[in-house]
Amino acid sequence: MYKILISGYYGFNNIGDESILRAVVDNLQDRLENIEITVLSQDPVSTAEKYGVKSASRKSMKSIVKAVKRCDLLVSGGGSLLQDVTSKKSILYYLIIMWLAQLFRKKIFIYSQGIGPINSNLNRRLTARTLSKVSGIVVRDEASKEFLAEIGVDPQRVEVTADPVLRIKPVPLIIGQEILRKEGIQIDRDRLTVGFAIREHKTDSEFVDELCIAIDRLVTEQKAQIVLIPFHYSEDVGVIEELEKRLGDKVCSIKHKYLTNEMLSIIGNMDLLVGVRLHALIHSAIMNVPMIGISYDPKINSFMKSIGMKAMCSIYDFNNQDFMEEFNKTIQHREVIKNRVQEKLVHLTKALDTNEEMIKKIMEK
Repeated sequence: MYKILISGYYGFNNIGDESILRAVVDNLQDRLENIEITVLSQDPVSTAEKYGVKSASRKSMKSIVKAVKRCDLLVSGGGSLLQDVTSKKSILYYLIIMWLAQLFRKKIFIYSQGIGPINSNLNRRLTARTLSKVSGIVVRDEASKEFLAEIGVDPQRVEVTADPVLRIKPVPLIIGQEILRKEGIQIDRDRLTVGFAIREHKTDSEFVDELCIAIDRLVTEQKAQIVLIPFHYSEDVGVIEELEKRLGDKVCSIKHKYLTNEMLSIIGNMDLLVGVRLHALIHSAIMNVPMIGISYDPKINSFMKSIGMKAMCSIYDFNNQDFMEEFNKTIQHREVIKNRVQEKLVHLTKALDTNEEMIKKIMEK
């Protein structure tokens, strides 16, 4: 039995990261034989039950050390683990786990990660030094490969694939229809239904001000039905409540937490998705729903480029007039957009096989 330990941002009820874990676990189990998977998680009991794996606490150094010592291979990823923009400390946490694996002479594999930005010179040096000793590196976009080359990692050792979540299969729309009904949201098929998956910590920002104007215009000018969708529930509920406070019955929202397949189906019932959350946009691509991407991080731009699109703008230069023009253009050309995205997904999902192919070679050595 070959023991694989997965390290990432798991067990926090962030639907994006939970979708990553679902995809990684499923693909490892489908493509590799005779393996045992353990996941470091904030909520080990829930993770073990949800994914049918072993799990250990990511908060306990004793548990981490024990899990690393008993594994044969540490899989770091996916997600954006090695960056110091959203947190100055988290990058050190993930590097420390890799250092422990190196200390115990374990093999290490970087699984379709998005790398960077890393602003601290010290963190850049530590990352480059650590990754120079791992058994395999796969990143999810060209920008990550270019960044690794910039900080001193040999680009010949880096393979580019895509975000693991893209390999999740579409799900039936009836699941989401039932959830929306339970949430008290009645979809009117005579109106456009527009989902918003917004990431914004400052509820008094200019972005929120302009977003409210844009949503109000969608309702009044397009007769659109607006559904607010929290992807990282604890972080997103604040901005959703602010939008509800300002817009009243012009919007409705998802009030509960849902699993990956459930969220896929909810988004599948939208006519268009406006996303600041990366994995909301990825869910849209999987469910063949046209999207408008708004960037807060280079990973949004990289993903939109990979599917033949561009982010409309960033959260810092969003304005309602540009949004309405983008909305009208997207609706007008939605079938062309959907076909283009589906063509791109075929190539991206095929590229993801690289992860398991490389891990298989590592296991055989």
